[in-house]
Amino acid sequence: MLSTIQKIATKLSPRIIEIRRHVHSHPELSGQEYQTAAYISGVLSSCGFHVQEMVGKTGVVAELKGETPPNQDVLAIRADMDALPIVEKTDLPFVSKSPGIMHACGHDAHTAVGLGTAMVLAELVNSSEQLFPSTTRFLFQPAEETSQGAKWMIEDGVMQDVAAIFGLHVFPSIPAGVIGLRQGALTAAADDLEIVISGESGHGARPHEAIDAIWIAAQVITQLQQSISRTINPLHPAVITIGQISGGRAPNVIADQVRLTGTVRSLHADTHALLPEWIERIATDVCHLHGATCTVNYRRRCTSVLNDPDLTQLVADCASEALGSDRIQWIADASMGAEDFANYTSLTRGTMFRLGVGFAGRHNYSLHHSQFEIDETALISGVVTMAYSAYRYWQSGNGETGNGETGNDRLDR
Repeated sequence: MLSTIQKIATKLSPRIIEIRRHVHSHPELSGQEYQTAAYISGVLSSCGFHVQEMVGKTGVVAELKGETPPNQDVLAIRADMDALPIVEKTDLPFVSKSPGIMHACGHDAHTAVGLGTAMVLAELVNSSEQLFPSTTRFLFQPAEETSQGAKWMIEDGVMQDVAAIFGLHVFPSIPAGVIGLRQGALTAAADDLEIVISGESGHGARPHEAIDAIWIAAQVITQLQQSISRTINPLHPAVITIGQISGGRAPNVIADQVRLTGTVRSLHADTHALLPEWIERIATDVCHLHGATCTVNYRRRCTSVLNDPDLTQLVADCASEALGSDRIQWIADASMGAEDFANYTSLTRGTMFRLGVGFAGRHNYSLHHSQFEIDETALISGVVTMAYSAYRYWQSGNGETGNGETGNDRLDR
């Protein structure tokens, strides 16, 4: 069956590349993916899928029906589709046509792989005239970059009856055609932080008559960065980054208020749980010491993506068989980056793999860079890996590892 999947994917390769280039040329920001959603719906409808639009605001859902009605033990495959507010500085012939917006995180490739997988599996089922045991649900998700899209999709019921979910993310530091895998934590939990410090204004020449909110804000930032190395378990890493500081009215006026905003990242549940109270205590104590007050607003965004060991091994086995054992890269360390795929894996078991898209013999720009590009040969590697993993998931009895000969081989009987 692998050879059949590879033949279908190879035949569809020009179309998959065409899809990726179209989406790349017409990027849309988080929550504004109206044209992208319409395009995705058109592709899916032309392949015979029943499509639901406006799921999770601008998301798209399509299903490949299985033998079991109604939906039970659904397998979900997720692809995100939003772009970033970045001016593209590549010289690609299909460069962004939307000023100031670019697919700098590879979601155009995710969309193409998701659609390619849907097309391959649909053709596989139609040609064999045999259904999978249950439904395969394709989720085209908006607003990953703002960590809102997965929540919107879940609120609209896309995880109903889902027993497992697959996802992928491109990675430029991994060569094209190589699959990166990790069991357990893949990405960090990510939260938003705001600290508003209130002091008393005064003349810049008489600081002793005022309470300098800017100086106190500097103490808060310093204390947070120093304390984290001495009061948080060093084996459970956490990162606090203050990315914005605003305050003050004039060069000769001592500021009475400063607003700090930033991001908080952690890998372990115990650290993730204690960080809000820990940050508030340090900020409050520093401000109290210097006569100021503060308000700490801590907003949870997403938890860590936790890859299920069995599903991850299933993808590893499939990628090894499809691409070669030398095309598997086991990732040693989790990333402190965030991915709202974690909202799905908090509800059911799932796995996300990294699709290498790096060019050989040249510099590869990082994600979110204005000159980020991908080696498009990686798209078919992603489609074959995802489609074969879905096939083997159903064949092997919902994700059990092994050779798949379990008597549930519905497409080969």
